[in-house]
Amino acid sequence: MSEGNPLNERIDALEMRLTYQDEAIETLNQTVTRQWLEIDRLKHQLSEMKERLQEAESHAPGPANEPPPHY
Repeated sequence: MSEGNPLNERIDALEMRLTYQDEAIETLNQTVTRQWLEIDRLKHQLSEMKERLQEAESHAPGPANEPPPHY
């Protein structure tokens, strides 16, 4: 088969596109994996902050029966 064969050229072009798409898919997969790890970390951090806020609210003094400062 000669190099000028249109079928060979199409196959070469498809192989190059497939290689590029495989690289793009791998890059996207890595990005999504990093994002999920970050989301999980942030969910854990938010959960801890909720617990700390609930604890602080439960130990906060009740409202005082004082007139507002503008009186």
